[in-house]
Amino acid sequence: MILRSLSLVACATLLGIPAAAQTSRYVLKGDSVAVYNLVGELRVEAGSGGDVVVEVQRGGSDAAKLQVESGPLRGRETLRVIYPDDVIVMPDWGRGWNTTLRVRDDGTFGDDSGWDGESHKHGRFRDREGHEVRITGRSRDGLEASADLHVTVPAGKNVALYLGVGKAVLTNVDGVIRVYVASADVAADRTRGMLRVSTGSGNVDLRDGTGDVSLETGSGDITVSGTSGTRLHLNTGSGGVTLRDGKASDLKVETGSGDIEATNTSGDEVSFETGSGNVDVALVTTFRSLRIETGSGDVTLKVPQTLGAQVDLDTGSGDIDLGGLTLQVRRLEHDHITGTIGDGSGRLSVETGSGNVRLQKL
Repeated sequence: MILRSLSLVACATLLGIPAAAQTSRYVLKGDSVAVYNLVGELRVEAGSGGDVVVEVQRGGSDAAKLQVESGPLRGRETLRVIYPDDVIVMPDWGRGWNTTLRVRDDGTFGDDSGWDGESHKHGRFRDREGHEVRITGRSRDGLEASADLHVTVPAGKNVALYLGVGKAVLTNVDGVIRVYVASADVAADRTRGMLRVSTGSGNVDLRDGTGDVSLETGSGDITVSGTSGTRLHLNTGSGGVTLRDGKASDLKVETGSGDIEATNTSGDEVSFETGSGNVDVALVTTFRSLRIETGSGDVTLKVPQTLGAQVDLDTGSGDIDLGGLTLQVRRLEHDHITGTIGDGSGRLSVETGSGNVRLQKL
């Protein structure tokens, strides 16, 4: 594949066409595929046929120095964009970019475990293998190059996508899709199957997803609408979460610091948790279990009039307002109420360390 890339560059030179404008096409056979690129835009769409296809367009003044390697590696077919420098400079992207990753000699980086708490702060994957590569807009010295990737995925494929810095957009894909990003926004639309997104720093936006969904960002907002399935897990270390028209048997939303807003939402096992922030939830159906917890912030819960639940409402410092709901009280204190609403078939627990708790009828 290296010879093929060199031939394309030579051809472009002879024709007087910049090498950066050339697009190389790669076919990755097999059911399990991984794609690696440090800098650029990643576009993923539904594909026909039986194979994953990747189109690579190089950019930047040093674009000709980039190499693309493909082939089996660690049990799956791979495509890897190789950057022959430890400093990658992106002056056109602004001086705000500064991300560090560890990259192996074969061009791979990261692993399938995503990010840990310290990695979120510094833009690093958990993985400690390889040499350190810095992607920055602040330096004049380094490799000025990037690669934009267009990936088409037939239904049912198992695909892992790794991106350092840039932007990722997924549209109308159906399969087992994993996206691991160091510092970039991720937007997905009309996904089906299993979707895993993990970004160290960046916003995550999902519309019209179906299946098993897990979205995580170390620092950034998560926005989800029109999504349903067996599992819906949303987690941000620092940022807000907005959920509209979400439905899942297992629904969990967590933020270290940020507000949670969920409207027209339903689930069986439901959990909302924030270390510091307000929680505003509107559930349109009954549930088996609902737990809401915030270390510091107000909780507003809107529930259907048919609600039946064993209720435990606790605030360390704040008021409790039942909003006209009829509660058969077992325990009543200023900051702690337990009892039964309706037939008591579900379980409802709300706890805030410092903040008010308010229930409302839909």
